[in-house]
Amino acid sequence: MAVDELLDEHEQGERVREWIRQNAIGVIGGIAIALALVYGWGKWQDHLDGKRMAKGEAYAALDEAIAAGDLDKARAQAAAAGLNEGVYGTLIALDLAAAQVGAGESEAAIATLSGIKDADPALAPVVARRLAVLLVDAGRTDEALAALGNADDAGSLEVRGDAERAAGRLEQAREAYSAALAALDEAAVPQRSLLEIKLIDAGGSPDHDEAQAQ
Repeated sequence: MAVDELLDEHEQGERVREWIRQNAIGVIGGIAIALALVYGWGKWQDHLDGKRMAKGEAYAALDEAIAAGDLDKARAQAAAAGLNEGVYGTLIALDLAAAQVGAGESEAAIATLSGIKDADPALAPVVARRLAVLLVDAGRTDEALAALGNADDAGSLEVRGDAERAAGRLEQAREAYSAALAALDEAAVPQRSLLEIKLIDAGGSPDHDEAQAQ
């Protein structure tokens, strides 16, 4: 190997060593920070997993209280466990409202469902439909329609038809029932049969009105 090549290699080695001397603290510090972040992230995930498990266990206990008919205890446990928000808060409110309806406390169920704030997006349509059904049964049809908003799934359209029918607006009821039939899966035979009965009762014809809705 030529002398000048050896000198070049020696010079390059010195440059590397000099760079390491100048940047060693920064490199080590960066590695330490990265390791701390990884450790901290793992601890944070463990913390979140622990909270989710605790909430799951609290929800199971609440569900037992609701099933036993001890609604006051269920409300107290929900507040104590911090389960009044998010997906668990929505699920508890739905379960509690169903128990209240079963106990003949329809107005209390309406209050429970109306009191849900920031419902979980996946459950919000279910909350709206159940609230609307109770409002229709209570004769509060305009409130029921407001609760449904612009929902256009088959279930919501059916409840919309029920509200319009209860309010005596038969044309709007027929439109809603026809739209519900058009949006409903062909395999849902029992639900289709019920919708057709409702449509006929509102003065419509299933085949004709469903074709128009499409």
